[in-house]
Amino acid sequence: MPNSPDQGRDEDRHIVEVANHGLEPDLDAGSSAVGKSKKRHARTDGFTSKDVLDLLVFIINLVLVFTLLRVFVVGAYRIPSGSMEDTIEIGDRVITNRLAPKVMPLRRGDVVVFKDPANWLKSTDSFGSNDLIKRLIGLPGDTVACKGKGSPVTINGVAIDESSYIRKGTQPSDFAFSVKVTEGNVFVLGDNRANSSDSRYHPDDGNNGLVPISRVRGVAFLTIAPIKHFGILHSHHDVFTAIPGAEHS
Repeated sequence: MPNSPDQGRDEDRHIVEVANHGLEPDLDAGSSAVGKSKKRHARTDGFTSKDVLDLLVFIINLVLVFTLLRVFVVGAYRIPSGSMEDTIEIGDRVITNRLAPKVMPLRRGDVVVFKDPANWLKSTDSFGSNDLIKRLIGLPGDTVACKGKGSPVTINGVAIDESSYIRKGTQPSDFAFSVKVTEGNVFVLGDNRANSSDSRYHPDDGNNGLVPISRVRGVAFLTIAPIKHFGILHSHHDVFTAIPGAEHS
């Protein structure tokens, strides 16, 4: 039996209601959503030219800061000899503070890197650039002395206990010496006293074995390699607290 006009209108209304409830896809709405999604992705994917420029500026600044630190603040050295054993081993790499002595004063006990003042060492004992490393014992005005044969080193007549840093089994000095440290100079000794060509051995070098402060390149404060030796290089300033006179240069 054919549908009546009223039934047709009812079916039309049903179709409209179903569509309005979302059971049939809204193609126009879907196209709009996809378009918006693509636009969002277009804004977030990849680097912009500004991002690349910012990255380049960051890298340049990083290199500049590192260069300035390397030139003016810190130095790095590989130690080829055993004159500072056991504090510093052969092959260790150390970092120095270049602000000393230009900005920061030198103190007794500092481990100093300095340019060879008067051809002290053979080329095989140096860093390859005429730099040496020792411990600063005497400041300008000090008298550094030892009677030898196991006697302690004295500074201005006061004996110091160096057992915290000199190599085990070695004596403060196997022979006697007495040196007056003149203005603008320092007196240095290696921690391995039995194998160190230091101030004791160069009384005839034209400066009585002393190192001009102007030749000091920095104070070593850190061992960075090998990893098993990584750590602070102690200056042991406490060893020298009883010494009368100035505590620093």
